[in-house]
Amino acid sequence: MGEKIRTSMENASKFADWLKTRGGIALWRSIDLSDPGASCFTPAMTDGKPTSKPHWKYANTPERIITDINDVEIYNEVEVKRFHVAVRPGSGGLSLKLTDASSRRLRAAVEKAGEGAFYVFDYGDYENAVIMRQDGVVPLASLEIAHAA
Repeated sequence: MGEKIRTSMENASKFADWLKTRGGIALWRSIDLSDPGASCFTPAMTDGKPTSKPHWKYANTPERIITDINDVEIYNEVEVKRFHVAVRPGSGGLSLKLTDASSRRLRAAVEKAGEGAFYVFDYGDYENAVIMRQDGVVPLASLEIAHAA
């Protein structure tokens, strides 16, 4: 058994399928110095061959292939807080960035929400940051979906 990986409930059936039919789950880490903490998952195999890197910012080979269902944990996402953030044009004017004050407020809110907290943006009618937290972590192997045919 290796180090456990965690993903949200929305990925549970996909991950269970990849473990059964696609040779496992490939973990890719970013090599992009502008996004050093990024990672993503793909099936280990695509059309009987190793899956190629999902994006230019990932290494040519995955960091790890997870093949044991006991190495996968699933969590529910719980909304902790939602608030408006201010944005400004990025360099070149082709993108939007948070203002310095909104960045500080966002980092403080994530830290206050505790371990496993993260943020997403909701740009519906308002420019909102939504603070989320992992809740109710369970092994993928314990879910009925993991045993479905």
